[in-house]
Amino acid sequence: GEDRRGEEDASGSKEGQTQASSPAGNLTFSVLSACQKLIFREGEEEEDTDSMDGSGLYSLTEDGERESEGGRRERAKEQDGGKRAARKRNRPGGGTNHSSSSDDDEDDEDEEDHEEEEEDEQAMEAWLGAELRDLRGPTWRAVPSLRSREIGRDSHQFVRRVCGARGLVQRLELQGRLERHTGCVNTLHFNPSGTRLASGSDDLRVVIWDWAIRRAELEFDSGHKSNVFQAKFLPHSGDSTLAMCARDGQIRVAELSATQRCKNTKRVAQHKGAAHKLALEPDSPCSFLSAGEDAVVFSIDLRLDRPANKLVVVKEGDKKVGLYTIFVNPANTHHFAVGGRDQYVRIYDQRKINENDNNGVLKKFCPSHLVSSESKTNITCLVYSHDGTELLASYNDEDIYLFDSSHSDGADYRRRYKGHRNNATVKGVNFYGPCSEFVVSGSDCGHIYLWDKYSARIVQFMEGDRGGVVNCLEPHPHLPGMATSGLDHDVKLWAPTAENPTGLKGLKEVMKKNKRERDEDSVRHGDQYDTQLLWFLMRHMRNRRPPRGRREGGEGDTDESWSSPDSSDEEDGGPDHVQCMSS
Repeated sequence: GEDRRGEEDASGSKEGQTQASSPAGNLTFSVLSACQKLIFREGEEEEDTDSMDGSGLYSLTEDGERESEGGRRERAKEQDGGKRAARKRNRPGGGTNHSSSSDDDEDDEDEEDHEEEEEDEQAMEAWLGAELRDLRGPTWRAVPSLRSREIGRDSHQFVRRVCGARGLVQRLELQGRLERHTGCVNTLHFNPSGTRLASGSDDLRVVIWDWAIRRAELEFDSGHKSNVFQAKFLPHSGDSTLAMCARDGQIRVAELSATQRCKNTKRVAQHKGAAHKLALEPDSPCSFLSAGEDAVVFSIDLRLDRPANKLVVVKEGDKKVGLYTIFVNPANTHHFAVGGRDQYVRIYDQRKINENDNNGVLKKFCPSHLVSSESKTNITCLVYSHDGTELLASYNDEDIYLFDSSHSDGADYRRRYKGHRNNATVKGVNFYGPCSEFVVSGSDCGHIYLWDKYSARIVQFMEGDRGGVVNCLEPHPHLPGMATSGLDHDVKLWAPTAENPTGLKGLKEVMKKNKRERDEDSVRHGDQYDTQLLWFLMRHMRNRRPPRGRREGGEGDTDESWSSPDSSDEEDGGPDHVQCMSS
């Protein structure tokens, strides 16, 4: 009786809220609507609303077992057809007088090709199903949680539990677009309160959005000379300080006023190579780290006259390792991790970096099969979990790996997330959920993938970019939703408002296609490397100029650097051209 009354109350409140709906973009209303939909499903179907049930247990089928059964029937028909053809050829008089031995040879070749295709298909199925675990039971149920919230029990935990609910992740859908930039959008970052969103682009501009009403509150020139790769609000700064890095190697800081204007931007450090990522210290409004393709990590303190201090030059043996990514451990801000142009995740302790002792590295992680691999793998992005206990790393044209940050030096990965493609650009990866319950990544196929962290199964699969590549994924800090961007010139907003959970339609075929393309490219890897080397040499020949004085915080040019701060957009063929270059 209580369940029926709860459904009637929920139905009435749904009608009232629908009539008084706020403008599109009101995520709170969207979440309540999604919760009500989950209540109806719980009441009508008596199912677990926070699980995939049987329809997507492996997260590899399309629309459940119906599709897989249909596929088996198709394969059975093909096999029966092959057997019938063989029997017909062997039957006396089954052939015609004008048949020749060449026809028999062609039939034999067709059968061999068919057998090879079946073997490839079996190998693909085995790869897709390897290293997966069963999905855990639900951690959140709509009806009990809403009832507890109504009577004030654990109300402060309601939003956190909603954000980590698998049932809502499976209902994520596109809510709208933020359109202002005229180039690829390379960076997104919410302010600590989640009310504003910063975006940076190849058009060299930064936009501050009131994303809830989809309005640009501030737009300004970053001061960079090439693609803006990252723009982040410094914590506890009242949203008045924005740190930026770019392909020109500059680290710049923008001072914003309360009257929605940019006072100025100034350079605080200079890498001799592109600077892809910044790492914020969670409680510091004036200090952060930067990493560049020149292998240098700068510690930047805005309180000092000379803010940039060279912390370490990352090396493997005597060879410098260009860096693509850096992240500070949120639970121990003295530790930070870097990744770049080789297969190792390196962790450093700022208090005891001695480059004469193991090049200053505290410990290194790498998937065991990549340690001695001949493939030129590199790390495009890494992030710590919410509590710093886990470390997630995305490898170029490989998979995503989860490491335990407390493990000893040389430890292997704990989980592997696969199905996407990370080749065309420097792809991002992130945790999703207040307790890092999910893993989210973009892909060269233009889709967004969300994996359940524990089971490594895909629980959501969305088309995220018309341009074909999704690079940046930024979960909201407090609400169940996120912002994404890629080669398209807009920012996309996602919220859990879909009527029904995803059916993962088309997922299996896209995963197979990504795997085949990856395998084909690995065979041609030598040619691909030669192409990059040729581009590197020609570019430096174009950029040969009379020597200039060294800039602040910079080092001399090295052969290992792929770009120089003296480069310009015109020399590289424009920002769009640079953004689409293979990493």
